[in-house]
Amino acid sequence: MYLSIFDLFSVGLGPSSSHTVGPMRAGADFVRRVHDGAGLASVAGLRVDVYGSLAATGHGHGTFPAILLGLEGFRVEEILPEQAEARYAAWDAGAPLLLGAQLGGSQLPDGEGVALDYHVADMIQHPLTVLPRHTNGLRLQALGAAGEVLADETYFSIGGGFIERLGEEASVEHLESSEPYPFDTGAELLQRCRESGLSISEVALANECAARPREEVLAGIDHLWDVMEECKDSALRRSGTLPGGLNVRRRAPEWHARLLAEDTKRDFEYWQEWVNLVALAVNEENATGGRIVTAPTNGAAGIIPAVGFYATHYAKACRGLGEEVKREQVRRYLLTAAAIGNLYKKQASISGAEVGCQGEVGSASSMAAAGLAEVLGGTPEQVSNAAEIAMEHNLGLTCDPIGGLVQIPCIERNAIASAKAVNASRMAMMGDGDHRVSLDEVIITMRETGKDMLDKYKETARGGLAVNVVEC
Repeated sequence: MYLSIFDLFSVGLGPSSSHTVGPMRAGADFVRRVHDGAGLASVAGLRVDVYGSLAATGHGHGTFPAILLGLEGFRVEEILPEQAEARYAAWDAGAPLLLGAQLGGSQLPDGEGVALDYHVADMIQHPLTVLPRHTNGLRLQALGAAGEVLADETYFSIGGGFIERLGEEASVEHLESSEPYPFDTGAELLQRCRESGLSISEVALANECAARPREEVLAGIDHLWDVMEECKDSALRRSGTLPGGLNVRRRAPEWHARLLAEDTKRDFEYWQEWVNLVALAVNEENATGGRIVTAPTNGAAGIIPAVGFYATHYAKACRGLGEEVKREQVRRYLLTAAAIGNLYKKQASISGAEVGCQGEVGSASSMAAAGLAEVLGGTPEQVSNAAEIAMEHNLGLTCDPIGGLVQIPCIERNAIASAKAVNASRMAMMGDGDHRVSLDEVIITMRETGKDMLDKYKETARGGLAVNVVEC
């Protein structure tokens, strides 16, 4: 089944899709189930148990306040950073947790949720305990006045904001089985292109349109790109240091001013500096907890926008042409990236806690490389080759964020991987698409490498830079 572009690329808050977006979705799903079951009025207390990577780096990734936002009923696709910040400040000032206040769309502070003491949510961390399904485990319990369990659900945040509830399939939007061009592997995707004479983006668009009107699909893709652009622009308006205690200086605003002064004619020799800037800006905004597009995760969210900037400013298909032409090329770019993202989600993983950063930054670099090759006029074979090259040179990448924060090495890593994606596309365009290593082979290799990787290098803050660099 084809995964929709609107699941692989979804709007949410930073800093982490698996540690922030997923847990918020789990909290919102849980409170809806309580509302429909025992009823919110019967709830007197809550217990939250988090396991594995979710527990080990939860504080740095904003996991616990994200769960509480979900329990208030906020939808991750709709909540704005200022709303989240207002609730954080209110809780810190002693305001109650308003259980389910947002379920009916009511606006704070007049929501009719059940008021619970902010500290009544007993959050217990189990960093060394990994549940069988996935290392990002989360158990939520609603308790009655006598301490009795009214509701008990276990969730897994499996990467990219996707969640699974124990006993239920992943909460993702599979498109209709009547999709015209189904594929599960890279080989099948290329075969569909050969049979139909369509490009990869056209195959992806046809599959999307099997579930919703074309106009709705295109408008949704445009919205994703607009959020990516606003995310970058928001970062350029900020100054100072990033939150979290590492005192990481924001570089994007300063770099932007410098580039505007040095590159007055948008010279091609500066392309990498601009790509670096966009990647840094988006990931600085993510680290701030800003509004972000998971692409396919928050930790790797800067790569798709950065390479998209290259496509719209330096590719011949866009350079010097009108905004509508650029908009059409962006659609092709994102649709192609989503098609490749399907392959990683189905055959391997996009979760840093499961396969290391190769599953996040590596997948995003591969997806971006494919999208750029499509914009550059590549054949389906060249597009697939670009995706393969990018991932082949991200294999083995560990996930070892210092302090559990999505800052070091994550922000710079996005910039480096963006340049890799551009280079992979340009290399693929110099060939005919025939390559010794296939895209499927490199995806399977990534999956197997992730299985062999020690857990301390998979988003647990127990290895690599996370322990070898002093935090302060």
